Amino acid sequence: MPATSPESTLQLLLFVDERPGARELVEELEQFLLSDREYNSNLQVIDVSGQPYLAEHFKVVMTPTLVRLAPLPRQVISGKNLISKLKTFWDDWLSQAQIESESNPHCVDSNIAYSSELIQLGDRVFQLKRDKEDLAQQVHFKDRIISMLAHDLRNPLTALSLALETVEVGGDKVSHELMLKLLKHARNQTKIVNSMVTDLLEAAHGSSAEFKLDLRRIRLDTLCQSVVSDLYLLNRFKAKEQTFVTDIPNDLPLVFADEERVRQVLTNLLGNAIKYTPAGGKIAFSALYRTTQKTEISITDTGPGIPSDLRDRIFEDEYRIERDDSQEGYGIGLSLCKRIIRAHYGQIWVDDAGKQGSCFRFTLPVY
Repeated sequence: MPATSPESTLQLLLFVDERPGARELVEELEQFLLSDREYNSNLQVIDVSGQPYLAEHFKVVMTPTLVRLAPLPRQVISGKNLISKLKTFWDDWLSQAQIESESNPHCVDSNIAYSSELIQLGDRVFQLKRDKEDLAQQVHFKDRIISMLAHDLRNPLTALSLALETVEVGGDKVSHELMLKLLKHARNQTKIVNSMVTDLLEAAHGSSAEFKLDLRRIRLDTLCQSVVSDLYLLNRFKAKEQTFVTDIPNDLPLVFADEERVRQVLTNLLGNAIKYTPAGGKIAFSALYRTTQKTEISITDTGPGIPSDLRDRIFEDEYRIERDDSQEGYGIGLSLCKRIIRAHYGQIWVDDAGKQGSCFRFTLPVY
């Protein structure tokens, strides 16, 4: 082995991926470099999955790959048994490092500094590109919301205005029973508008935002009856000539939940069922006492259904099936439903509805 000084420097880059053996390889290489303390070697580990631009810059085509940056000329070792291959070249590398260090120490320092700066700049550029993509996505998402918001709010606001106008114009001619019905309808439309605004605010906070739940003992059957008898929803069924059937037992157990949050989920799922079920189709709403620990709500439609490979993805933030891009909506409703149900320690999923359509189900814990 040639004699060298402690100032001899080797600048090494190890490119690895996420395969199980990568960590062991890094540890083995570090131990090898530490075993000979006479030499000063600098090792940097690059994960190609997180820094692909560096792999491209150094023309790395496979992993693992060890690149000797300094001293020049650059050398590369790749493939299996990388440590064994390195041992074959090691004495020669040290000899070259010694010669370079003694003849031109400033050049060695310059090469190392350049390589380090290149890696840091590459990291920064990559991060800036990701930040740019995230910002562009957020701007696009907000543009979609702004373009849809006026239209989506128009329906409940129009229904609210008509209910209040009927009360105002009708005066004494409006019966007490109709008055109560119209006021209830107006109140429900207000809740729908509030729910839509809440959806937007929750989406703006991101998927990591925590929910503040007002957990109480509630009668799930009463809540379900309130939702399915909403005049606005019934008018939407009527407009598309859809058949709507319900099965809501009166003896459902109490659940410990946030009533308005659960109402938000029910309204959202029913709204989706109406939207995607063609005219003349059928929608079924049912509730049942699944076990002693949970109740289950299901909403079944005769729409186009959800492809099996997308049934998990539809609950992701802002995800929309390509075929639905022309449909109204923000692409955030199902992700919010999932977050609400998960916050209640329940589950939500979608199944086939027989020959055609989808069946969305979710569970809530029994009090």
